Amino acid sequence: MGSGQALNWRHRLAERGVDRKLWLLLPATVFVLVLFIYPFLYGLSLSFQPMNGGGVLANYSKFFSDAYQRDTIATTLKIALPAALLNVLAAVPIAFRMRGRFRGKRLMTTLLVVPITLGTVLTAQGLLNFLGPTGWFNRVLMGLHLTEGPVRLTNNYWGVFFSLIITGFPFAFLLVLSYLSGIDPTLERAAATLGASRSQRFRRITLPLLAPGLATTFLLTFVLAFSVFPSAVLVGNPAGSTRVISLAAYQAAYEQYDYSYASAIAMIMGAVELVVVAIVLVWRARLYTGSTGGKG
Repeated sequence: MGSGQALNWRHRLAERGVDRKLWLLLPATVFVLVLFIYPFLYGLSLSFQPMNGGGVLANYSKFFSDAYQRDTIATTLKIALPAALLNVLAAVPIAFRMRGRFRGKRLMTTLLVVPITLGTVLTAQGLLNFLGPTGWFNRVLMGLHLTEGPVRLTNNYWGVFFSLIITGFPFAFLLVLSYLSGIDPTLERAAATLGASRSQRFRRITLPLLAPGLATTFLLTFVLAFSVFPSAVLVGNPAGSTRVISLAAYQAAYEQYDYSYASAIAMIMGAVELVVVAIVLVWRARLYTGSTGGKG
């Protein structure tokens, strides 16, 4: 009788779309709730509890009424958007060439993705040694009498920008390469038999099919760049031109010990990212709505 009731109960759940396979999602759901949803909700509620009182929106009002804090949004966008865009634009032609078979492809791919294994600190150290005032680059320039003094390429905007390019390009390259590999090559061969040139095939076939992947790649590289923190301190000017919003949140939490205010800054940071993501996704939907295709 007990087994019959259990079987009947399973049938009822199956009629509602719930079967044993669906229970396999339970561990992943718990993982997401514990490590993502709960911290987000906790931080959101904490941002509405200002340490010094003044109402639930006091932290947000404090941030936007302070130009020194508010300008961190523009500063971060000025660094993250160009870096993400350049990484994607640079990855397309290289990935397009690398998708074919040629001698030394594995070695070339390895060299292109090596920077992703170095980490931000090693990358920053390398930039200081190469592009710093006493680095190799400036020594060569002054040795050739091309400049009277060292060119400042670190401890400013450019230092952070170069760091994001070095660490972000391998990520963008691998994503673009995977999207290109998923486009059916017979489409280009068919266009070639109809007399389309290489540039026409890329512009009319490959690029439209690749556009959704480029939008996704841009968003992922942008999110990584927008959360820049170590580079802004190590090879930037954290008190001036590279005072990014993540640095403002860090200072609020660990220098001022105002965790409520830091949570509010983190929520603002997430909101700005969501706005950029929404804009790109709308553009992606309008640009192309078809399938990216597949191999064979």
